Amino acid sequence: MNTSLKWIKDLVPGLDCTPQEYMDAMTLSGSKVEGYENMDEDLDKIVIGQVKSIEKHPDADKLVICQVDIGTETIQIVTGAPNVTEGCKVPVVLDGGKVAGGHDGSKTEGGIKIKKGKLRGVESNGMMCSIEELGSNRDMFPLAPENGLYILPEDAPVGESAISYLGLDDTVVEYEITSNRVDCFSILGIAREAAATFGKEFVPPVVTETGNNEDVNDYIKVSVKDDKLCSRYTARVVKNIRIAPSPEWMQCRLRAQGIRPINNIVDITNYVMEEYGQPMHAYDLDTLAGHQIVVKNAAEGAKFTTLDGQERTMDQDVLMICDGEKAVGIAGIMGGENSMITDDVTTMLFEAACFDGVNIRKSSKRVGLRTDASGKFEKGLDPNNAMDALNRACQLVEEMGAGEVVGGAVDVYSKKKEPVRVPFD
Repeated sequence: MNTSLKWIKDLVPGLDCTPQEYMDAMTLSGSKVEGYENMDEDLDKIVIGQVKSIEKHPDADKLVICQVDIGTETIQIVTGAPNVTEGCKVPVVLDGGKVAGGHDGSKTEGGIKIKKGKLRGVESNGMMCSIEELGSNRDMFPLAPENGLYILPEDAPVGESAISYLGLDDTVVEYEITSNRVDCFSILGIAREAAATFGKEFVPPVVTETGNNEDVNDYIKVSVKDDKLCSRYTARVVKNIRIAPSPEWMQCRLRAQGIRPINNIVDITNYVMEEYGQPMHAYDLDTLAGHQIVVKNAAEGAKFTTLDGQERTMDQDVLMICDGEKAVGIAGIMGGENSMITDDVTTMLFEAACFDGVNIRKSSKRVGLRTDASGKFEKGLDPNNAMDALNRACQLVEEMGAGEVVGGAVDVYSKKKEPVRVPFD
C-alpha cells in the first residue's frame, strides 16, 4: 500500500512533520512503513516559463534561440527541441538548478546541474525540460511527446514552481499492511491512523447530495442472484457525459499513487478506489441489454473476453456481472471487452459493490487474472462503504462538470451488516 504524504496531510491539516518523523511514528503505532521516495529528489530551481519569441541560431540548423518569460524576468535559452513554439509554457531549469536525468529517460545519481553558458557561441541561461528530465515518463504524463519539451496547460502560472504545479513536491510512502486491516488499504484509512498517531484532527471529504429530479429506477434494474457472494450492489446513473482530461490536482494525486491518468471518468473511479479503498466500475448504459444488471454465477466452461483482450474460461463458482442477455464483467476482477467505455458514451452506470473476498481470491486464481480491484476485494471489504464511495464519485462528476447525476440510487442490500460495538476500559 502506497500513499501520497501531501494527500494525507490534506486530510489531517494539523500534521506537520518530516517524512522520517512520519515514518517512525506510523511504524511505532502499528502501520509499518517500509520506506519512502521523494518525488522531487534531484530537482531544483525549476519554474514555469513561457516562450515569448523564437529565432534561428546563426551557426546551427537544429538549434533555435528563445526568449523565455520566467515571471521575474525574460531569459535567453538555446534549445534543439523540435516542438517548441511561441507562446508555449514549459518547465524551465534556471542557472544553478538540477534535473533528475537525461531526455532519454536515464537518471543520474545526484541529478544533473544546469549552468548558464554558450551553445555554438550564443548565450543560454537555463534549459527547458522534457518530462523524462524531470524524473518521470509518458506513462504518468500521457500528453508528453516522445521526443521534445513537456508543454504545460495554457493556464499554468508563469514564474511559479513547475515542481509544485506538476505535483512532484510530494513524498510517496510505502506501508506493509496486514490483511486484517482492510480499512488501511485506502487513503482515508491511513489518514485516520495518522490523525490518531499524531493526535490531530481527521477531516474527511464532505460528500454533498447530488442528483436531479429524475428517478434512477427509470434507467436501470438490478437483481442479485447470490447475496452470499454479493452482499451489496449499489448503482447510480450519470447522463450527458462529457469526456475530458481530469483536473491537474486529481492527476497529481493519481500519479503519486502510481496510476496513469486517462480521462475524467476513468480517473474518478480510480481516485475513489484509492481514497475509499472501494473499487468501482463504469458501464455505458446504452450497451447494457434491457438496461438491466444481473449478478449471477457463470455457466460451467463459458468463455469471456476481458478488457485486456484475453479470452478466459469461467466455471460455475465465478461470479459474473451480466445485462439482460450476456456477461459484461467478472465481478470484482475486470470488466468485459464488450463493455469498454468509448468517447461516444452519453449515459453511464456507476457501480460500487461488495463481493465475497474468498470467492474473489479463488476466482482470480482460476481465471488467471489479478487486478487492483481483486486485490482489495479479496481482503474482505465493508459493504457499508459502498454507497459512500458511490456518492463521492457522483459528487466529483458534478464538481468536474463531467455529467449530470440522475437522482436516487439502486441499493440491493438484503442482509445489512450492523456495526459491532466492542466494550473496553
